[in-house]
Amino acid sequence: MHIYAVVSFTSDLIAAAPPEVWAVKSIPQVVDGLRNWIIGILVGVATLFMVLAGLQYTSAGGDPGRLEQAKSNFRSALIGYALAVMAPVLLQVLRGILGA
Repeated sequence: MHIYAVVSFTSDLIAAAPPEVWAVKSIPQVVDGLRNWIIGILVGVATLFMVLAGLQYTSAGGDPGRLEQAKSNFRSALIGYALAVMAPVLLQVLRGILGA
């Protein structure tokens, strides 16, 4: 009797759940979503390079080759952050050129 009550209650919950509506998005909404994902990925990769540069710099022990590699990773991280900041600006420029 208890099993029937649990199954009945569960089926009532499933039946009472509102249906999900999958709305079609417009092209500008899709582009904005992609832009946000790309910015997030760029910031994540830049942060990874920043952490690697810090670890390499602290563990270099005075080795000039490893110090130069750490500085190179630091520059790459800064370039990644710059791209993430400039991505919305570049998209606005492209929208202005294309008239979208």
